[in-house]
Amino acid sequence: MEKLTRRKFVAGSAAAAGLLIGTSKTAWAGANERVNVCVMGVNGRGQSHLGNYKELENVEVTTVCDVDSRLFKPVGEWFKSNNLKEPKFEQDIRKVLEDDSVDAISMATPNHWHALGTIWACQAGKDVYVEKPMTHNVYEGRKVVEAAEKYKRIVQHGTQLRSNPGFIEGINELQNGIIGDVYMARCVCYKWRPSIGPAHQGPPPEGLDWDIWQGPAQEEPFMLNEAGEGIYVHYFWHWVWAYGNGDIGNQGVHQLDAARWGLDVEVPYRVASMGGMFLWDDAKEVFNVSSSSFMFKGKDGKDKIMTLEVRPWCTNDEAGGRSFGVMFYGSEGWMTFPGYGGYKAYRGKENELIKEANDGDDIYHFQNFIDCVRSRDAEAINAKAIDGHLSSALSHYALTGARVNRVLEIDTEKEQVKNDDEANSHLTRVYREPYVVPEVV
Repeated sequence: MEKLTRRKFVAGSAAAAGLLIGTSKTAWAGANERVNVCVMGVNGRGQSHLGNYKELENVEVTTVCDVDSRLFKPVGEWFKSNNLKEPKFEQDIRKVLEDDSVDAISMATPNHWHALGTIWACQAGKDVYVEKPMTHNVYEGRKVVEAAEKYKRIVQHGTQLRSNPGFIEGINELQNGIIGDVYMARCVCYKWRPSIGPAHQGPPPEGLDWDIWQGPAQEEPFMLNEAGEGIYVHYFWHWVWAYGNGDIGNQGVHQLDAARWGLDVEVPYRVASMGGMFLWDDAKEVFNVSSSSFMFKGKDGKDKIMTLEVRPWCTNDEAGGRSFGVMFYGSEGWMTFPGYGGYKAYRGKENELIKEANDGDDIYHFQNFIDCVRSRDAEAINAKAIDGHLSSALSHYALTGARVNRVLEIDTEKEQVKNDDEANSHLTRVYREPYVVPEVV
């Protein structure tokens, strides 16, 4: 079979999108109708969003939204260097949501803004590509799912491995029995995360709207490192409880999502997790080393187990050439998915390599999102809001179990911890007006 290249995929997907139906904000004309996107958050992952949308046919980033106006000039220069029309710049998402010309929000903000930004966008009639984790806590997940359904919006979670042909093939082989009955998935997340040093209070830089940046979190002072620069803004917020979820909710969500997909499970009935700050006495708050286990009931009624290990420093390889990955174990063999794009399947005591594939690129996921924006087919979304919720929730359960230092028994219907008010308090938050994730979306 002819290899599907990046260029051929983009051209073919755009050509095959078909006729379009109307949305609450836009009267779609056809498969070639331009989709206007606002990228929200452009200091880190948002740069990848800009680069991918640039490659898609009849897609234009017309607006860039970031609370740090210092980024507007370099982003504008990037547009010019790529012969692209310079976008409109906004600091406040609420102004973007008032703009009827914007069809979709592509969200690459810190975690604590993901759910609220997505809900607001759905309410405003915008479709959403939202980075992982979809939520900062478990409560937010169901609210995003409800908003997507109520307002009939396309919501794509940023777990891009779900759109990669090599990964899809591997999961299909797994679920079709290539290694027999699968009973266990083991996730590893070993990214190089050095010390960030101590922090002290100081003024936020001119151009940064610190109030909007904090959003749903309670107001706190701006923190500086020893060089007088923001220590959490714009990356190390990942390790602050109010804003991030550590590497479990950063890199680890990709592996948890793949493991849950492969095992074909949803909500765990038991979670056991331990963690701590085993390296350095720095300004991070969220555990940098952790070990978590999850127990599920499979659709066949049998138990299935998932584990995740996170550590930030010197380590051996376990997944097959990458610092992260997921491995599955079955009655006849095992499989490894060492990254986002492929797999290797082994059988028997001698570990005979029986099949492998590798085909992955972010462009597949962004193309899937745009195709669904045009078709209005929510079932064709590769990483649906419900999957974003269920996979992100695993990271929240793991962190909660480690924080309260006990095994969590989960009511799988209510998605709450049984008879444990302290644990359940960590599955939501006290929101700050006006940045409130509502009970009724």
